[in-house]
Amino acid sequence: MAEEEPTFVTAAELREREARAAVESESGAGRAGNRDAGDEFAIPARPDRRYPRSGGVEYVGGTVFSFDPGVDHTDGELAALVESVLDSETYRYGDWFDLPMPLYLVRDDSTHDTFRVAVRDGHIEVHVLPETDSEGVRALHDRLVEACEEEPFEWSVERRVEEP
Repeated sequence: MAEEEPTFVTAAELREREARAAVESESGAGRAGNRDAGDEFAIPARPDRRYPRSGGVEYVGGTVFSFDPGVDHTDGELAALVESVLDSETYRYGDWFDLPMPLYLVRDDSTHDTFRVAVRDGHIEVHVLPETDSEGVRALHDRLVEACEEEPFEWSVERRVEEP
């Protein structure tokens, strides 16, 4: 009985397989952590984490959710809303200095998710990290909606997949 030869698989091939599996799971039974294929908070693609020789970490590709309040607000007003939610809930967060926009690294202790939140062009963006689950994104959205009950916004959610 002949043994099968081991095969070599490149990182690009693995990413392609993972992307195909994500698309198939979105159209099929869904992936663990996502409720169903029609879920607006489903995460079809996760970023690749890279460590450049110069130091630090980079994220390439992935899924970004954009929360649009439906009414015009300045980035400063939206940043204040985001900070009020992050200050009053089960979040730990930090922000980066010397950037042209508010950008936070957020840890949700109730869902155990970590993601980046940016405020730009009148939208709140949630950038998924490799271990982020859709429950954390959904929880942030729901808390933003609850924080605006006195002045209800017509929140819409847009999801885009960024190619590596």
